[in-house]
Amino acid sequence: MSVLSSAVDFAAVKVRQQAAWSTGNYSVVGTTLQIVGEQLCEALDLRAGSRVLDVAAGNGNATLAAARRWCDVISTDYVPSLLDAGRARAQAEGLAVQFEQADAEALPYADASFDAVLSTFGVMFTPDQQKAAREMARVCKHGGKIGLANWTPDSFIGQVFKTIGKYIAPPPGVLSPALWGTKAHLEALFDGVAQNITINSREFTFRYRSPAHFMEVFRTFYGPMNKAFAALEGERQAAFAADLMALIQSRNRSGDATLVLPSEYLEVVVERL
Repeated sequence: MSVLSSAVDFAAVKVRQQAAWSTGNYSVVGTTLQIVGEQLCEALDLRAGSRVLDVAAGNGNATLAAARRWCDVISTDYVPSLLDAGRARAQAEGLAVQFEQADAEALPYADASFDAVLSTFGVMFTPDQQKAAREMARVCKHGGKIGLANWTPDSFIGQVFKTIGKYIAPPPGVLSPALWGTKAHLEALFDGVAQNITINSREFTFRYRSPAHFMEVFRTFYGPMNKAFAALEGERQAAFAADLMALIQSRNRSGDATLVLPSEYLEVVVERL
């Protein structure tokens, strides 16, 4: 992996990724995932007064869940607009949370600063996966916990990204984010810094008015999909839309005109050495 990584311009990849996640308005999608942050905080058995860092926090689902449990939370992301959205949510609930722009691969905190470090569908999208994992472990106290929610390769969202990759080639040398949703890769990422890794398969269910409504929302507000549609024209764009719709309809279990679509993810608790 190190040989491969040395040939990749991670800085350039990160600039493109940041632009993608800044496109649209991820908060519209992100807010629907709130239950994942709540469940992750329960899996971590967070205690009041714990110092918690949310990495690649988006609009703050895990952040708010931890703050509701009376933890002292710092919420970080590299997209300022998402931090603004999280800040507004915290203010609306009267939650005291510190919001700071930060790169998951170069966290601006001292070693062993936090009792718990979290990321829900966030850190898995970093280009330099090993570096991001090591940074989360570095800032977590010995005996502390790292909590993750990561889409699996065969999940609906994993297949969405695979479909995007059919039409827009991913950056050469950059590993698939969906690897974070596999036991073997998680064990490799946290090798030497974990005394135990607990992994549970869970499902998040997307619920929308219809398959077309889901497509409209994601095409408009979900940055990676928004950018993909913008990069394609004519027949290729139409083919891309058709493939996505076929995937959506194949996973829809509603039995009526609405959308009820499960997507598997791994709920991960890493106990720090």
